[in-house]
Amino acid sequence: MLQTKRSYGGMVTAPHHLAAQAGLGVLSEGGNAIEAMIASAATIAVVYPHMNGLGGDSFWLVGRAGSTPVGIQACGRAALAADRAWYRERGCSNIPGRGPLAALTVAGTVDGWQKAYDLSRDRHGGQLPLTRLLEPAIRHAEEGVAVTSTLHENICKKRHELEDVPGFAEVYLSQGAAPAVGTRLQQARVAETLRRLARAGLADFYRGDLARSMAADLERLGSPLRFADLERHQASLVEPLSVDVAGHKVFNMPPPTQGLASLLILALYARCMADEADGVDHVHHLVECTKAAFRVRNRYVTDPEHMKRSAGELLSSESLAALYRTVSIGRAASWPDPPKQGDTVWLAATDRTGLSVSFIQSVYWEFGSGVILPETGITWQNRGTSFSLGEADTNRLDPGRLPFHTIQPAMAELGDGRLMSFGTMGGEGQPQTQAAVFTRYALYGQQLQSAITAPRWLLGRTWGEENNNLKIESRFEKSTIDRLRARGHDIQVAGPFEEFMGHAGAIVWHPDGLLEGASDPRSDGAVAAR
Repeated sequence: MLQTKRSYGGMVTAPHHLAAQAGLGVLSEGGNAIEAMIASAATIAVVYPHMNGLGGDSFWLVGRAGSTPVGIQACGRAALAADRAWYRERGCSNIPGRGPLAALTVAGTVDGWQKAYDLSRDRHGGQLPLTRLLEPAIRHAEEGVAVTSTLHENICKKRHELEDVPGFAEVYLSQGAAPAVGTRLQQARVAETLRRLARAGLADFYRGDLARSMAADLERLGSPLRFADLERHQASLVEPLSVDVAGHKVFNMPPPTQGLASLLILALYARCMADEADGVDHVHHLVECTKAAFRVRNRYVTDPEHMKRSAGELLSSESLAALYRTVSIGRAASWPDPPKQGDTVWLAATDRTGLSVSFIQSVYWEFGSGVILPETGITWQNRGTSFSLGEADTNRLDPGRLPFHTIQPAMAELGDGRLMSFGTMGGEGQPQTQAAVFTRYALYGQQLQSAITAPRWLLGRTWGEENNNLKIESRFEKSTIDRLRARGHDIQVAGPFEEFMGHAGAIVWHPDGLLEGASDPRSDGAVAAR
């Protein structure tokens, strides 16, 4: 469990082993890391359908050591028909979390695959055809995959919210109950949708017959999305944010993601580093830095066109110094602030040349809106529920606006030239797990797999719970937990390996070509290497 995987020929890590193997197959045929990730992304959309899918969003960081990575922002905007009055007319005081009214933003991930495919061919010598990259996903959708325990458990836990949502019961409750672990899940409509995309091109999802089919289904079911919303969608290349952390340069995505919060946590922690990992000071200082970072996130982060202060300004040395003065080093500061939810998958790939990808894909909550389109079998996200119907709120709903995103992939160029691609799923926990993994590996020298397997913590609300206390896995030393309580933390001791702590992973490229990889034992994942 604690053995870091090492190789020189290429590596993929994913929270499901079939997705990792799909990417490795591409690397074995001479494909680059971007092509491998497209194959893995399409496959994970099929084999982990509760966490992500074609009806969701994604973000990419693509880079090499010695240069700034390129970001791909593949998130969809709110429907042009979706404004606050539209929801109030339907009796809503808040945007519903499930059902057609929750399906109000364009699904951006497929155009992200296209943007990455173009980047691969234009700048990195990519040559494999799209048909080859989508082949594993098509096969798994058509032939079926074994139901995982996390899929089974999520169907059971969320049944009461989803069984009456259009399309959900037909797929996941066809025998009157959640399919048992290990039974075969076949998705014939998704297979045909992927086959159609491979044949017609990914643009068909937004401007072709596939787009028209999805738009007709969405309108018929009651969503505000229309063909014009799909047609105007464009993924974009963006410059990532960065910050120096104890001599290492860490990169993350700009708003509308919470990548800013992830960087703030690490930048603040660099000013109050503990002497060792996983002791009371390490956990306490990171938790208090998290509170300060989340307050900034909750106050400012939204569609960048609507932000009152830019992310660059919030990361300036002056802003960081002022923010650090709010960090409570002695005792736990009061909490909570409003939580952010989310279900996601994070993956990474690095090829033998050192080209690296940190990638994240999501439908927001587990199963997103729960709506499964009858013609295509696509589950549509509910990312738009992060919008508010309040007139003066930071993330208020406006037509065509980008929603706030919890998801954000991370990358870091370490002081000695190593390039680290890392990330996790977990909504509110993503910045916290990123901080735990990065500090353990880069600042305290833990082995990569140990840094991911080690017990974790999460400040804030998890799935299905209302409290916002500090949840901490029971594998921490009892004395550490007791001392955290003594510092004022409201602690809930969780199980030894909790899924809500995230499905983390990492790949590290070394200047001599060595690759190190790790996957989370809390997931169904694996590191695949050659």
